[in-house]
Amino acid sequence: MRKDYSQTSPEEIWKLIRAGEIDYPTAGMCAGYAQANLVILPKKYADEFREFAKKNPKPCPILEVIEGTPDVHDMGEGACITTDVPRYRIYRNGVFTDEVTDVSEYWTEDSVAFLIGCSFSFEEALLKAGIDVRHISMGCNVPMFKTNIACGSAGVFEGPMVVSMRPMTPENAQKAKEITDRYPNVHGGPVEIGDAAAIGVRDVMKPDYGDPVEFKEGEIPVFWACGVTPQAAIENAKLPLVITHAPGHMFITNVRNAELNDYLEEKKQK
Repeated sequence: MRKDYSQTSPEEIWKLIRAGEIDYPTAGMCAGYAQANLVILPKKYADEFREFAKKNPKPCPILEVIEGTPDVHDMGEGACITTDVPRYRIYRNGVFTDEVTDVSEYWTEDSVAFLIGCSFSFEEALLKAGIDVRHISMGCNVPMFKTNIACGSAGVFEGPMVVSMRPMTPENAQKAKEITDRYPNVHGGPVEIGDAAAIGVRDVMKPDYGDPVEFKEGEIPVFWACGVTPQAAIENAKLPLVITHAPGHMFITNVRNAELNDYLEEKKQK
């Protein structure tokens, strides 16, 4: 059984990840704090990726852009983006080639990192409302699927929206919609409730990323836009080298979920 890190501080989690004690999915860790997806790519593609994210705000809400050094500032002063994510994926020419726990050797002055909002951030609110978040209660990774929803393209970046899925009763699905609609900077409300085929998902027990989860009697699938979406676009773009988080293995920010939306809205005004 994995240790319960729900009451651990983000700063302590960064240390544990850096020390190699945590190299597994971060769902349920640091209750109250926002989590983030990650993309690191060469500077020459950064503007195109920023435009891709701007065109697809639901799956790709940008929380922070990191340049120069790999030090995190807005989303976690004191953290390092090349060591403080449990697992990273390396893509070469669009092909996933390796999964590692430290990418310090790949960071150069030419690197740009994007932290992107994550649905793990709204799960705390779902749990508080008494809604079972199945991958947390099962202790596994959230199931994620490529859809038939095309993202808006920008430069070399194009591809399908990826969604995360949580089984719920129809009543809880409606409650979850009302809750997550209030979190526009971490994917917002669901993109589909109940009809997997409508978004091109053939089998909810065969995710493209993550783990399958149990469905209980009377439950339906509920799908949210997912920050793994850039990984599908990266596969299509075939850039020489791109680094992402491994699905479900997030960067844990030290910004509280309750404050994230106001913080980002204020940042946009500046």
